[in-house]
Amino acid sequence: MRYLPLTHDNRMEMLEAIGAKSVDDLYKDVPKKAFITGLANLPLHKGEMEVEKILSDYANQNHAACDGPFFLGAGCYYHHVPATVDYVIQRSEFLTAYTPYQPEIAQGTLQVIFEYQTMIAMITGMEIANASLYDGATAMAEAALMAMRLTRRNGIVLKGAPHPHYKEVLESYMKNFSDVALQGQVSEETACVIVQYPDFRGELHDLKAIRKECDAAGAKMVVVVNEIVALGMLPAPDMADIVCGEAQSVGLAMSFGGPHLGFMGCRAEYVRQMPGRLCGETVDADGRRSFVLTLSTREQHIRREKATSNICTNQGLCALAFTVHMALLGEGGFKHLAQLNHERACHLADALDKLEGVSVVNKTFFNEFVVKLSKPARDVVDALVKKGIIAGYPVSEHELLVTATEMTSADDIKTLCAELAGVLA
Repeated sequence: MRYLPLTHDNRMEMLEAIGAKSVDDLYKDVPKKAFITGLANLPLHKGEMEVEKILSDYANQNHAACDGPFFLGAGCYYHHVPATVDYVIQRSEFLTAYTPYQPEIAQGTLQVIFEYQTMIAMITGMEIANASLYDGATAMAEAALMAMRLTRRNGIVLKGAPHPHYKEVLESYMKNFSDVALQGQVSEETACVIVQYPDFRGELHDLKAIRKECDAAGAKMVVVVNEIVALGMLPAPDMADIVCGEAQSVGLAMSFGGPHLGFMGCRAEYVRQMPGRLCGETVDADGRRSFVLTLSTREQHIRREKATSNICTNQGLCALAFTVHMALLGEGGFKHLAQLNHERACHLADALDKLEGVSVVNKTFFNEFVVKLSKPARDVVDALVKKGIIAGYPVSEHELLVTATEMTSADDIKTLCAELAGVLA
């Protein structure tokens, strides 16, 4: 208790006020397997030099994407990040800026947010886009909540094969709404139809058909983009009401899972129900171009019952990284990057399809697709890991999700095929 300012009586008073019997009640929704039951697997006492050595040894056990042939995607993608991105985001004006509350001293941050919003709107085909959300999964959940507010309905339909983690996050959000239901079919109770583009298995769905289905039922159409580079080649989903997803592929390293960058765009008429913040361009008293926050719809700024969410711009640095990389690419570079991704994926698919015991499942794909294996996918992945190859993500007993990006070389594909043939023999 030496470092804790609260007494036992203080804690009991607070617990009583919120109707909890103990501190453990606050963690009732956390899975039991997530709790540490004993001491962490760390030495109890070491000097600074010894600790540095131990932690370095732990870090050296990691196998990063750059350490060998890498074909894992499934929502987090291995792309090149130019050195300029790190240089710019580590400048103290950006790195230390938390939030643009005072526009007169935050013009640089506000301009970046404005440019980020503009880029997202152009890429997605939406009329308006907000400042950064946390990640793709929470962006999808926020889009569902937004559709519920717009339609005053509580049904949600998931089309195709959404990312399983995204679905779990959506279900976690909806636990707080007793009347919300995940529906199998679109009906007059449906608030929105959510479709991933491309979906978790890499397949592309007919968005125009889904648009017609939404219009017939009066539901909103939400398109989720897991791999934003795909929008450099695929038609923008401009027929949607809301487009959201994950933008990690541009400017952000995989970083063993985060932090990453959620995004959202929508039709202008829905802006009042959009979560987060919106930055706008104006002029100051002297007529000079300047930037301000024009919309802040979270509970910190307005009455809680009127707030759309608690989403804010805490991912501002990630949005900056995206903006710098996208500015370096330009429209032509972004399209070329997408073309490279698709070409590498086609080469990978052609090579794998020639192997005995391997067949490509997808009819359509961008840079990610499923292959069916003659042996259990998990066993195959484990065997290839021992050879320094990260082969992909098992999606079923005999199916493997594989990805190719601009970082996938011809030698990587050749190595994978040679070793995979040996494992399957």
